[in-house]
Amino acid sequence: MRKQNKKQKFELIEQIRIEEMVAEGKCLARHNNMVIFVGGVAPGDVVDVQVTKKKKSFMEGRAVRFHSYSDLRVEPFCEHFGVCGGCKWQHLSYDTQLHYKQKQVQDNLERIGKVALPAFDPILGNDQDRYYRNKLEFTFSWNGWLTNEQINSGQEFERRALGFHIPGRFDKILNIEHCYLQPDPSNAIRLAVRDYALNLDLPFYDAVKQEGFWRNLVIRTANTGELMVLLLVKWDEPEVITGVLDMLHERFPEITSLQYVVNPKLNDTYHDQEVICYKGSPYIHEEMEGIRFRVGPKSFYQTNSEQAYELYKITREFAGLTGNELVYDLYTGAGTIANFVARQSREVIGIEYVPSAIEDAKINSGINNITNTTFYAGDMKDILSDDLIARHGRPDVVITDPPRAGMHPDVVEKLQQLHADRIVYVSCNPATQARDIELLSDKYDVLRVQPVDMFPQTHHVENIVLLKSKPVNS
Repeated sequence: MRKQNKKQKFELIEQIRIEEMVAEGKCLARHNNMVIFVGGVAPGDVVDVQVTKKKKSFMEGRAVRFHSYSDLRVEPFCEHFGVCGGCKWQHLSYDTQLHYKQKQVQDNLERIGKVALPAFDPILGNDQDRYYRNKLEFTFSWNGWLTNEQINSGQEFERRALGFHIPGRFDKILNIEHCYLQPDPSNAIRLAVRDYALNLDLPFYDAVKQEGFWRNLVIRTANTGELMVLLLVKWDEPEVITGVLDMLHERFPEITSLQYVVNPKLNDTYHDQEVICYKGSPYIHEEMEGIRFRVGPKSFYQTNSEQAYELYKITREFAGLTGNELVYDLYTGAGTIANFVARQSREVIGIEYVPSAIEDAKINSGINNITNTTFYAGDMKDILSDDLIARHGRPDVVITDPPRAGMHPDVVEKLQQLHADRIVYVSCNPATQARDIELLSDKYDVLRVQPVDMFPQTHHVENIVLLKSKPVNS
C-alpha cells in the first residue's frame, strides 16, 4: 500500500497586531499565549499571519494580508524591495532603524551578559544611508528569479540574470536593475557586463548542474577614487574575456584595476585561484588619516569605508593610548586597526587565522613606514600562547574584533590570565559579544558601550565595549 505524503497545514491567524522588533530583523506578535515571529512587517502593523512553523513555545509565520500599517513605516525606495534579500529594513524610517539597533545591543548585553552596565552612548548613525558599500559581488544565472507580478502577467521574460541570490536559495538569482548599496559607476558597470554577456552565445552559470561560462562579477570602490572590477568565468575563452574587459576599459576609464579569474571549481570561492590583472594595478587603496591600505581582489576590508573610520576612531579612543602601550590586536584581518593605532602605541601585535590577510597586514605596515607592528598567522587559541607573551610581554591593551561566532572559550580564558588593563571589544554580533563579556566579568567591568551603524537598511549593528580590569584583590 502506497504511503500518503500529507503536507502539514498550519492555521491562519487573522488581524493580529505586530508588537515588537526582535532578533535578526524579525518582529514579534502574540496569539493564545504563544509567540509568533514574522518577517517583513513593522511594529504597529495589523496583519493576517499564515503560520509556517509551529514549535512548543513559538511559531513562525508570514504576513499574507495587511489591515492597517504602522506609523513607523516609510515607502521603500528600491524596486527590488521585498524580493531581494539585501535591504530588508527599507520600510522603516532611518531613525526607527537606529532605535531598534540600539535596543538590540542593550537587550543582548542585559539579557545575555548579565553584568553591570553603564549608560549607553547613543548609536552612531551613518550620514549616508544609501550607496555606502565599497564592495558588491554579483552572480550570473541562466534561470533568473521571476516575481509574482511577472509570473501573473503572462508575458515572457529574459531569464538570464546578473544580480543577487534570493534569500534561502542557492540556485536562484534576482536580476538587479538598480542597486542602492554601492556608488556610481557600479550599476552602469554591472549593466554593461550583463548586456555584453546577453549578446553572446556562452551560457550563464547553472548552479544546479554547475556548468556555464559566466559566473561572478565583483566591483570594489575606494575612498581614494580608485576602482576595481573582477570578472569570474568557468573556463578560459581568451577572445571573449579580452572583449568584455576591453569594453569596460573603453567605457569606464575610471577603472584603475581590471582583473579576471578562470574558476573551474564547483563552488564560487576564488581565494585559491589565480587572479590575472588585465589592465591597471593589481590592487586599489583605501585611506584613513594619511594611512593607505592596499586592497587586492582577495583582501578583506570593511565594506563601509567612511563608517569604518568612525568605528576605528572610537576603538582608538576607548583604548586610551598615550604612545607607551603594548597592544595586542586579535582577529586583526588585514591589520587595519593594528596599523591605524600603531602611531599612538609603543608596539602592536596582530594575530589572524588567514595567512593571506596577515601578508596584507605586513604590506600595509610597509607602505606606510610603520615599523612597530608584528603579525602572526594561525589559530587564535594556539598563537595567543605563553611563548608569545614571553617574547613580547603582557599587553597593556587588547583590541579584539572576532567573527560573528565570538571568541573561543580558550581565548577568553587566556585574556583572563593576561589581565590587560583594558580590553576594547569590537563586535558585529552583540549576542556573542554579551556571552564573552559575561565570561570575562570576574576580571573586568564594562565602562563604555558604543553601538555603531555600519549597514543602514539592514538589522545588522556593530558594537564597541570598553572593559576595564578590576583590581587584583577585588
